[in-house]
Amino acid sequence: MTQASARTRPAPMAVSVVRTQTLSPTLTRVVLGGPELARFQPSPASDAYVKISFPAPGVEYPRPLDPERIRAEMPQEHWPVVRTYTVRSFDAAAVELTIDFVVHGDAGVAGPWAAAARPGDEVLLSGAGGGYAPAGDASYHLFIGDESALPAIAAALDALAPDAVGRVLVEVHGAASELALAAPEGVAVQWVHSGNRPVGRALVEAAVAVDFPADTVDAFVHGEAGFVKELRRMLRVDRGVPKERLSISGYWRTGATEEGWRAGKAEWNRQAEEAERAAGLV
Repeated sequence: MTQASARTRPAPMAVSVVRTQTLSPTLTRVVLGGPELARFQPSPASDAYVKISFPAPGVEYPRPLDPERIRAEMPQEHWPVVRTYTVRSFDAAAVELTIDFVVHGDAGVAGPWAAAARPGDEVLLSGAGGGYAPAGDASYHLFIGDESALPAIAAALDALAPDAVGRVLVEVHGAASELALAAPEGVAVQWVHSGNRPVGRALVEAAVAVDFPADTVDAFVHGEAGFVKELRRMLRVDRGVPKERLSISGYWRTGATEEGWRAGKAEWNRQAEEAERAAGLV
């Protein structure tokens, strides 16, 4: 097999920051553009995501940015770090891609980059992928997540029919991190404050209190892996939500990098399926 035929995905796009916006103390919006973004193929999914390669601080890269050349010519510790982010929106006319980043001080790679981003800063971008869009046959839409899921939830709300009915539960640290979400009149938005409690604890308590029709619900539940695992058991085992009516996954895990979380995700899924099997659901 030749190198050309082995490539199954389009080459990454070198894109640059057009502008940034502080949405809240913990959320920063970055709008990306550039000539190469013209070949971006948007996903029809409301949870569309891209892979972004962030440059290592203080490292100069050959221009134009080329991941294969970087890997061939530079030591591994200088390779860009790849992270997965949800597409908030794509403006095909302006050729601009909007990504919302959770920022918690200097923690992580992407958050600090977004907080310090300036017009002209470059990254490499691949995608988009995605697998969820609101089900048209649902009588009730349920969205549950922490800030990492907020862009996907907001995009899903944009895609709902005007007469949709449902509930949104989003956990943020406090009132200062709440955003104005555009939702149909029949979809109630509830902000849950974590304060100093572990991520997801308040969210699980709020979710347990929600009443919904298990057989016709369309549920989207994403965020930190610990609370998502609890909610998966609650929805599948306790409430009997059919698997096909549930989009649920951990976007990240407390104390783990994205690489570490990916390595442990198969075991996470196995444990969740084991609990469902014990309840006779698999």
